[in-house]
Amino acid sequence: MAEYLASIFGTEKDKVNCSFYFKIGACRHGDRCSRLHNKPTFSQTIVLLNLYRNPQNTAQTADGSHCHVSDVEVQEHYDNFFEEVFTELQEKYGEIEEMNVCDNLGDHLVGNVYVKFRREEDAERAVAELNNRWFNGQAVHAELSPVTDFRESCCRQYEMGECTRGGFCNFMHLRPISRNLRRQLYGRGPRHRSPPRSHTGHRPRERNRRRSPDHRHGRF
Repeated sequence: MAEYLASIFGTEKDKVNCSFYFKIGACRHGDRCSRLHNKPTFSQTIVLLNLYRNPQNTAQTADGSHCHVSDVEVQEHYDNFFEEVFTELQEKYGEIEEMNVCDNLGDHLVGNVYVKFRREEDAERAVAELNNRWFNGQAVHAELSPVTDFRESCCRQYEMGECTRGGFCNFMHLRPISRNLRRQLYGRGPRHRSPPRSHTGHRPRERNRRRSPDHRHGRF
């Protein structure tokens, strides 16, 4: 019996533990869920709940109507946000193996930032220090997450452009960063405070960094 229970733990067959919380670290039912949410006491991964705000979802004029934000502006805004959070957390707490941001619209997933550190001790310290801090005008809510394999958490239909649930899908819709930024962030070491120099001797930070007042971010 013990072997059987272990084999079905966190799966759809498990009638005790919530499979969505086990795979995604979030559940649309929240505390009202009929199954247990076993929050980890140690993990390499932390989640910063509802931290990213997509300007296409939040941009409004004074009369309350939505104003248009282009896809190019959204990607620049997102890349700036991603770089700032990734760099800040890596410099303060330790090497990051992977960072992902949800593009879902459901309350339990919208804007969630998942950060997988190389060491569990770094994740634990990050959670302890980030809670009760503020970023971009909002309180930071950080907790350890059971998610370690994002392949199990992601919506495969979304990755193929075939998800019919849209932003309210209960699996992660991860928003990609630009290719240049990915090379820049994941190519650097854990404590490098400056990007590597190119063969010409100049630092390769030529991305357009202009931001409107509405797109400013705050440091932790």
